[in-house]
Amino acid sequence: MASFEVIGGQALNGTIIPQGAKNEALQIISAVLLTDQEMTISNIPQIADVLALIDLLASMGVEVKKISDDTYSFKAANVNMDFMTTPEYRKRASSLRGSVMVLGPLLTRFGRAYLPKPGGDKIGRRRMDTHLIGFQNLGATFNFDSEEHFFRMEAKKLKGTYMLLEETSVTGTANIVMAAVLAEGTTTIFNAACEPYLQQLCNMLNRMGAKISGIGSNLLTIEGVNTLGGTTHRMLPDMIEVGSFIGLAAMTKSNIRIQGVGYEHLGQIPNTFRKLGIQLNIEGDDIIIPAQEHYEIQNFIDGSILTIDDAPWPGFTPDLISIVLVTAIQAKGNVLIHQKMFESRLFFVDKLIDMGAQIILCDPHRASIMGLNREHQLKGISMTSPDIRAGVALLIAALSANGKSTIHNIEQIDRGYQFIDQRLNAIGANIKRLNN
Repeated sequence: MASFEVIGGQALNGTIIPQGAKNEALQIISAVLLTDQEMTISNIPQIADVLALIDLLASMGVEVKKISDDTYSFKAANVNMDFMTTPEYRKRASSLRGSVMVLGPLLTRFGRAYLPKPGGDKIGRRRMDTHLIGFQNLGATFNFDSEEHFFRMEAKKLKGTYMLLEETSVTGTANIVMAAVLAEGTTTIFNAACEPYLQQLCNMLNRMGAKISGIGSNLLTIEGVNTLGGTTHRMLPDMIEVGSFIGLAAMTKSNIRIQGVGYEHLGQIPNTFRKLGIQLNIEGDDIIIPAQEHYEIQNFIDGSILTIDDAPWPGFTPDLISIVLVTAIQAKGNVLIHQKMFESRLFFVDKLIDMGAQIILCDPHRASIMGLNREHQLKGISMTSPDIRAGVALLIAALSANGKSTIHNIEQIDRGYQFIDQRLNAIGANIKRLNN
């Protein structure tokens, strides 16, 4: 288990470029299974989860060629479906949450798909009902072996239908869309997720020959086609990295330019950080966060204490709740953070309290933060990263703290942030990677 040794209390200065979007990559790379033609995908983040998915596809028989550091070509002309019943597949797929995204493409193209119960962050329940019910609506049958924790799905030919999703699930919507593009007839999905990453997927599928309308709304209509061709695609910048860098700049009193953020796709992210009092200057497609000695949390118009909560797009993304929480520690004023989706995502705040933060964990979903307004600096401690986003929140806290912090289990951070120590060290951070 590797660790970061962090010497905090130093302002950073410089330009940083966000990686390609992790959440988009897991969907887009899985979509190469929908065609036997070549796909070329660029701006792929070099992070553990994405690289593991690429390796998994290669083991399934997909021809993978690395063109450059962030660009790969894929050709799924000879997929070995038998590999999916092997112990090796079960072991590798079960360790990767993103492996769930192969279900839709395999089911619609090959008539069957297999998946062990996927792993991922320990942030609470992450049910697969939306995916599986959507496939059932399209005519698939599935069996779950509770002893082996293994899903088996079959369908001679999926058939389009109308469905109302009970949950606005991004991955669920993406999986159902990928299944529906090769189904017979028309599929209508109401209460569909409409995140930019899902829009990217739908636009790419249309370039491959799919017929999807309503992109960007919560009502998608998909006219099934017989085959799909190849295309090229470039990932958006990762909005979660953009938000993480905004929070980092504020907490460490740093002057940071985030270059090429894809501003039109950021939704509520800039406004949410502005509500914490953080100044953002927009130059073209760059965000500049000037060094701020103080930033003050806004109240609601009626004077009541600000609440920041997560919601389906175009609401504020749940993946930045941990970052907003840690950023509020040194603000002036109070804020209630309400994480609605996952009941274990706020359980890292005990480490922030040990560092000197004034936080009350009200229940598994809510935390009240009383900003320190720089009157007290956090102190470095030893801690363990429980998940990707909490790990980076702890890294931000450590970089703002006085003294040395040690963060264990940084493999969690590596799953979502590419070379984060090297990139932050390049603009003045002091992070040492320790391979224990």
